[in-house]
Amino acid sequence: MNGINIEKPLIKAFPTNIILSGVSLIGTAEKGHGHIIHDDHDELIVGAFNNPGVSQDAASAAAAEFVDMYRTSGKVKCVLNGDVGFVRWRKLVYNATFNPIATILRMDTSRMRVAKFPIEALIKPAMWEIWNIAKAAGHPLPDGHVDKTVEADPFDVWCKPSMLQDAQKGNYIEYENLVGEPIKEAERLGVPTPTLKIIYGFCAGLQWQTKEAKGLIELPAGAPAP
Repeated sequence: MNGINIEKPLIKAFPTNIILSGVSLIGTAEKGHGHIIHDDHDELIVGAFNNPGVSQDAASAAAAEFVDMYRTSGKVKCVLNGDVGFVRWRKLVYNATFNPIATILRMDTSRMRVAKFPIEALIKPAMWEIWNIAKAAGHPLPDGHVDKTVEADPFDVWCKPSMLQDAQKGNYIEYENLVGEPIKEAERLGVPTPTLKIIYGFCAGLQWQTKEAKGLIELPAGAPAP
């Protein structure tokens, strides 16, 4: 699962278990029912979460063993990285920005880059907010990472981030771990996040609409259809 703090409920439920982090970098799109296009190679970055009830040496050894098993076929790239926080914050620079903003605007990432204003007014400010939170949390990211991430998707793919694909199918969107948790960390660390808070509000509204469409929202009698 993407985002930060996802390990906390697992550590609470399984205080003596080894819990691994897996960050997947992959490009896919569902072009039709059951028709999946793999438009970028799979890369999995594995590390062990810090669980106070488990020896860190044992957790690191389990992570290394998993990496060896996963890449046995020789067809996938799987790497071991013990700096779990750095890896997860680095991916959030994309996931906390392109994912929700593409969903709000109903635009793929290439169209955003052509239009330019979504990048300058929304994407980059939100990326810098994630960059600043990561630094305050003790996981500083490279100086050029924001600009690199803006150009990360191959332009000719016209990438629809996974959250946009979920929304277009009428499914729930994964915004709490991607946007909500970084905002909580920012508040704890005293980092301002004006852009992320606006993004979060839009995402919460979209999720509410999905719940209404699924019949999970009880409205006052006489409410018109949306």
